[in-house]
Amino acid sequence: MAWADEATFSAFYGRTARALWAYVYRATRNAADADDIVQEAFYRIVTADLEALAEEDRRRYLFRVASNLMVDRWRRGAREGADRAAARPDASSRVIPHADPDIDMAATFAGLKPRERALLWLAYVEEHDHQAIAAALGVGRNSVKVLLSRARARLRDLLKARGMIGEPHG
Repeated sequence: MAWADEATFSAFYGRTARALWAYVYRATRNAADADDIVQEAFYRIVTADLEALAEEDRRRYLFRVASNLMVDRWRRGAREGADRAAARPDASSRVIPHADPDIDMAATFAGLKPRERALLWLAYVEEHDHQAIAAALGVGRNSVKVLLSRARARLRDLLKARGMIGEPHG
């Protein structure tokens, strides 16, 4: 049994569910997928033997499970030729004059690849270190620095293309 009692699990769920859903939604850009993945991730940790793990380790394990579930979905979608992002209108291609900067940023973030969104979210919103990001995304720890650098560069290019930032002065 992974949890001492229902109250312990309920408290953990209350502390982590919202952050996990936000992470999954930002990576998938689909609320229904986020709901499904979060539900499945919590189901899997309920059945896992995590009693010996500290709270933060359980949280990281939960994010790793959710990341693996997202990767599985992306792979399945690619195999089936049903890329969900291609089927929806591309939010990053719409330019709204004088729009709210938060909305513009969200649309720009949506223009990133799912893995890039996941990397940036884990690093800068969840503030995970490279080891935790590597574990969550199933990549080598040494790859995280390079992948993050590429994701930041891609985000910077998208921001420049949308006129949200200028060239750096130097």
